[in-house]
Amino acid sequence: VQLQASGGGLVQPGGSLRLSCAASGSVLDYYAIGWFRQAPGKEREGVACRLADGSTYYVDSVKGRFTVDRNVAGNTGYLQMNSLKSEDTAVYYCTSDHRGCTPDADYWGKGTQVTVSN
Repeated sequence: VQLQASGGGLVQPGGSLRLSCAASGSVLDYYAIGWFRQAPGKEREGVACRLADGSTYYVDSVKGRFTVDRNVAGNTGYLQMNSLKSEDTAVYYCTSDHRGCTPDADYWGKGTQVTVSN
């Protein structure tokens, strides 16, 4: 499985971005999709998770602002980010694994930079 994250960029506080994670094949029908982020000088943090059964989980700091989802074909995952804050600035990574959203997931995409700034 290969994953490719995209959609990052520079956005002002309060703005929105949607990250995409393209998978090689319809693996997301069976695998979870997770989103992690790492800011400079900080540890990697799990942000959002969508299990294969549709259950979703979020870190407290993004609840109500971020939404994790996938397309019907099961080959692309998304992270919709609204009301962005400066503390959301980080490199964002997507992951996929049959075990769920785990830091040691089998499959990782290359990161995409999100910068929230005026």
